[in-house]
Amino acid sequence: MSVLAVIPCLNEADHLEALLRQMLRDTTITRLVVADGGSTDASPAIVERLAASDPRLVLLANPDRIQSAGVNRAVARYGEGMDWLVRIDAHCLYPDGYVGILLASAAANGADAVVVPMATEGERGWQKAIAAAQNSVLGTGGSPHRHLGSGRFVDHGHHALMRVSAFRELGGYCETMPCNEDAELDVRQTGRGLRIWLEPAAALTYFPRRSLGALWRQYWRYGAGRARTVKRHGIAMKPRQLAPVAIALAVAALPLALVHWIFAVPAAVWASACLGVGLLVGMRAGAGMALLSGVAAMVMHASWGGGFLREWLGRGTDVPRYGLASAITGQTRA
Repeated sequence: MSVLAVIPCLNEADHLEALLRQMLRDTTITRLVVADGGSTDASPAIVERLAASDPRLVLLANPDRIQSAGVNRAVARYGEGMDWLVRIDAHCLYPDGYVGILLASAAANGADAVVVPMATEGERGWQKAIAAAQNSVLGTGGSPHRHLGSGRFVDHGHHALMRVSAFRELGGYCETMPCNEDAELDVRQTGRGLRIWLEPAAALTYFPRRSLGALWRQYWRYGAGRARTVKRHGIAMKPRQLAPVAIALAVAALPLALVHWIFAVPAAVWASACLGVGLLVGMRAGAGMALLSGVAAMVMHASWGGGFLREWLGRGTDVPRYGLASAITGQTRA
């Protein structure tokens, strides 16, 4: 059983060495590739230093910078003859034996891919408020992979393990999508009849953005990516995805309150609900900045919905670019 593990990386020196040492202790990994998108910190030097003592580790330049292209490039270069692909994100914490847990789960459940849930952890300031929101229904709408629960088959989750053969046959990630490329690939996987298992035993710890501005930009991209996926594949929106779109419309209607106060009611009801529920979520999360989780949730709702609407209404023809098309025909990307 051969495993290609890929870490897309851009300026992750603070976390990278500990992550690499942990993964290199895992003997189930055949090849560990760090696809670096042009880091200006010590990330490349860390990889090269550790690679000197373990030939399984290699540094791969990713001039396209985005994660989807980095994973595609690694599979095109090193995926030949590999059975499984493991995607690892540099800014998360993983349980020891992570890859072995994934492989065992795939075998036990007859899965073609395994995804994992995420527990969000904040260290200080707004990060604590954001983490509290993202660990609650207020911030996630009940998305299965954002909560710890029982294992089950799902249509999407945080990407962990995939069959290399299926990844290559599907063309890999779409490189015109700087985000939501994982959900878009899952639409294509399930459309082919492939089964995706959510494995709670391999849950990881995710560290969210540290400011509301960074959170806004992140969720705007998430909403835009989801809109592109929905338009491309003609899939139905879930209620938890429709809610932020309605919220964005309510916020956009606020200037009309100068004409009549009724136009302010939807946004006012939403804001009041978020702030009130946020206080309860914050108290359960230890109070302090977590009490402002409702504010963080409002940023996530409005920015996701705004990004969705901007993409849905403003974008022209969508031309997907599946970066592994050349690998399917046996040509290796440079």
